[in-house]
Amino acid sequence: MNEKYEINELPLDVLIPFKNHPFKVIENEELNTLAQSIRESGVLVPALARPAGDRYELISGHRRLAACKLLGLPTIPVIIRELTDAEAIINMVDANLQREHILPSEKAFAYKMKMEAMKHQGKTSCQVGTKSRTDEEIAKESKDSARQIQRYIRLTNLIPETLDMVDNKEIALTPAMELSYLTQWEQRCLYNIMQMEGATPSLSQAQRMRRMSEERRLGEGDMEDIMAEIKGNQVECIRITEERFRKHFRRDVPPLEMAEIIDNALEYYQRYLDRQRDER
Repeated sequence: MNEKYEINELPLDVLIPFKNHPFKVIENEELNTLAQSIRESGVLVPALARPAGDRYELISGHRRLAACKLLGLPTIPVIIRELTDAEAIINMVDANLQREHILPSEKAFAYKMKMEAMKHQGKTSCQVGTKSRTDEEIAKESKDSARQIQRYIRLTNLIPETLDMVDNKEIALTPAMELSYLTQWEQRCLYNIMQMEGATPSLSQAQRMRRMSEERRLGEGDMEDIMAEIKGNQVECIRITEERFRKHFRRDVPPLEMAEIIDNALEYYQRYLDRQRDER
């Protein structure tokens, strides 16, 4: 982009976040590092915004804005441009996809928004023909292939709880994509089962549940049976209900965290037994 735009110093409170912004701004070490950089060198790259009534809608620079707020700065440098909704979405997604650490859910909704924006512009199509495919056009400016972009977009069909499990690396991308074809009711049943069992489905199990769902013969009992199967890397499967240990934990502690605490407690107990044996 060779055009030159004026840089304005805007008060932080006149900037509003982009509608349905898919990228999360979390107060973590990464944000603290950015704030320290701004403290020492200032905001090196201006944010981008467009007019929105008497305020401005932020298109790129949400993390820079958050860092400036952490530092208590009064203003931030901003380039103001008149952009259509489609242009704003494409600019917003492209700017944020350059980040080093991006969650699967962020990519999923960002790719979906960009794809819909490009289709709205009428430059691409989902069909093979005179126009290029939208996913292929997006792939040209991304580290992900067109096929991988479609996989990410499928994740937007997951219920929020299961999508959080993908972000937390509790479920891999490919099995999660298969689960995205289940109905909302089926997904909620499966999520409850996963929490009770403290386990997630393998790829083959997820594929089987998808086929059964498409054939309209996947019930809660079927999901329980599939999840109770011994996986290929398991020698033995022991099923312990959550209720058996719930009395020892606060109600807000999730089952997976309970399992980790129990595992650590057993390791501590084993070390205690080893010490007792050595002292005899």
